[in-house]
Amino acid sequence: MKVLVTGTAGFIGSHVARVLLARGDEVVGFDNLSDYYDVGLKQARLARFRDHAGYTHVQADLADRAAVEETFARHRPDRVVHLAAQAGVRYAAQNPHVYVSSNVTGTLHVLEGCRHHQVEHLVFASTSSVYGANRAMPFNEHQPTEHPLTLYAATKKANEMMAHSYAHLYGLPCTGLRFFTVYGPWGRPDMALFLFTKAILAGEPVRVFNHGHHRRSFTYVDDIVEGVVRVLDRVPAADPEWSGTAPDPGSSGVAPYRIYNIGNEEPVELLRYIEVLEQCLGRRAVMEMLPLQAGDVPDTEADVSALVADVGYRPSVGVEEGIASFVRWYREYYGV
Repeated sequence: MKVLVTGTAGFIGSHVARVLLARGDEVVGFDNLSDYYDVGLKQARLARFRDHAGYTHVQADLADRAAVEETFARHRPDRVVHLAAQAGVRYAAQNPHVYVSSNVTGTLHVLEGCRHHQVEHLVFASTSSVYGANRAMPFNEHQPTEHPLTLYAATKKANEMMAHSYAHLYGLPCTGLRFFTVYGPWGRPDMALFLFTKAILAGEPVRVFNHGHHRRSFTYVDDIVEGVVRVLDRVPAADPEWSGTAPDPGSSGVAPYRIYNIGNEEPVELLRYIEVLEQCLGRRAVMEMLPLQAGDVPDTEADVSALVADVGYRPSVGVEEGIASFVRWYREYYGV
């Protein structure tokens, strides 16, 4: 297939692009190389596959309607994996407009491109943050998600609703994936594992929010990518026999649309996460215990039974193996 992957200079997008290229797909990568974090890291991710014969790169912003329209018209992708977004829960407090520009306007442009160029399937990134004020564990796709606690989560919930409307109105098959705390080599410098590693190696305090009482479905990036690719290959369909009055939040019934959780079903205590990192680094962390941050949820726990049933997805990498892999990459990449 020819697959348009947005966010190919990003953490998950770069891994997805490599896997698709390795199995023989053509990949058109789209990324604006924003300076939200180290552009050099983004360029290094791209360098791993940019010269591949099956790869074509477009450097542009999803908020640029003309650039997105030209990309679809010129390359005519069969399927799309839309991963580009302004990430980060806390950054929205300082720059709310960039979240709407990238995550809402940018996604609209992608949806329009898919609509007008007969794309077979759109897979797009959502987030476990959409569960917001919900406290019923584990999170599953049948639960309501009408109470996001951050603007980032609100934009991702908007993406889900926008995609459903296009699936219904235009018959565009859409699958949304609610990612649960992804980590691993080539990760984002603003995420916990990156920040913790940098602080411990520098002998600086590690800022531990909620006094370390978080539990998270930490998910290794290779497990995430396997799920993304499996989902890309499974095109959802509307249920022709559906006659209910209240569509299920995760599967619609009236449109070729599906939402899945994608993550590790075994949540890990944050203090255990730090303990494994200490063991891998051979150093103890100096922890600065802090209260829960505004917008943070104490726990996340993924129910991925729907994804298991539909595509055979089953995460296999535990935090001991995953953190060790990240530390090896970090030491090599940064020479420490």
